[in-house]
Amino acid sequence: MLYILKYLWQNTDDEHYVATSDILTFLKENNISCDRKTLPGDIEKLCKSGIDIEEVRSRENQYALRSHYFELPEIKLLIDAVDSSKFITAKKSTELVDKLSKMTSNHQSEALVRNIYTSERVKPLNEQIYYLVDNINTAINRRKKISFNYFHYNQYRKEVPNNNGKSYCFSPYYLLWNEDHYYAVGFSEKHRKITTFRVDRMKKVEILPDDAVIMPHDFNLPEFTRQVFEMYDGAKETVTLLCKNDMMNYIIDRFGEEVETAPIDCEHFKAVAEVSVSQTFFAWVFQFNGEIKITGPESVVSKYREMLQRALS
Repeated sequence: MLYILKYLWQNTDDEHYVATSDILTFLKENNISCDRKTLPGDIEKLCKSGIDIEEVRSRENQYALRSHYFELPEIKLLIDAVDSSKFITAKKSTELVDKLSKMTSNHQSEALVRNIYTSERVKPLNEQIYYLVDNINTAINRRKKISFNYFHYNQYRKEVPNNNGKSYCFSPYYLLWNEDHYYAVGFSEKHRKITTFRVDRMKKVEILPDDAVIMPHDFNLPEFTRQVFEMYDGAKETVTLLCKNDMMNYIIDRFGEEVETAPIDCEHFKAVAEVSVSQTFFAWVFQFNGEIKITGPESVVSKYREMLQRALS
């Protein structure tokens, strides 16, 4: 019966059926003896176990596996996500797409090959990312610390160890997906605070026997990510922004629907929010070409001016 199910899985779907003779030929090729009289009974047992097999009665009965684990549109979405992800390496993307294609019939797999296209994306080279994520996730579930090495690239595109090559000791709380990168969020013993590390910059992640530092009961992950503006840390400040009216969508997208706002005149409103003052915050403001301006406090305005002057010098 497992061979019957395998054949139906690979060769049938809701548009493609196989005849009794096709199944019998496949079984014979695999040295399994079966006849036309016993085959319907095997199919019936598969149906009773929950397999969705449709039978079309005729001079020679035809069969089809009506439902696989995923429907074709779902497979297409998953393949698109895998193929376009900057987090998954090119090699792993190919392997995953191949596995996903096997989750449906051969006929539909051919349709996937013809119809799925994703634009070129920058892919990472670190093939260990899969296993790094798994290790970190296991440590989170076990509430254990991890150690790892961390690196950055120099001007020659060479990997340079951070922390003088010493391992970081870290209590992971969450894995966060942000702009096609995975980040580990947790307590860093070196920095003595909750911070983030990019997973694809980690190496030699090991789960330690020590219990993780307990996460503060009032820690709020969405608020944390908003404050650090996608993992770039800086001093927290309450800033006031002068915005054109059609900038409200961007303000809400960035700070949430509860952000403090008030009309200023017919064309402008102000927004008040706590942010992590950093280059990333300034870059976010700069992209709006003056339609969002920092008006206070003066210390933040001065830092913004200094950054712009350094960019021009």
